[in-house]
Amino acid sequence: MRLLLHISRCGRTVGGMKHIILPLILATAALPAQAACYADYKAKQDNPLRLAYGVSQIEGACTAAQAQSELAPALANDGWTLLTILGTFDETGLQSRKDAAGEFYLRY
Repeated sequence: MRLLLHISRCGRTVGGMKHIILPLILATAALPAQAACYADYKAKQDNPLRLAYGVSQIEGACTAAQAQSELAPALANDGWTLLTILGTFDETGLQSRKDAAGEFYLRY
């Protein structure tokens, strides 16, 4: 720790700007890692009627609203209509849903 403090106080400049790399590294290391988020959903396809249960990873906030905004267009691209988001969960809930989701496990 003493070495880090010494380096950050050295005051070297490049182009008139102080080195800010070390403080940025320290600040980034202090940020909490965002846990992976998943949602399970029900969807349908018409003519002929097909129903599906699936599990998908969500990139934004881990909420049902975010899951709906991400999944509805992705499913629609393949002719599916999102019916409902059943819930959101972290990676601890993945394995228990894998068999039920079948071909729709992490497909979208």
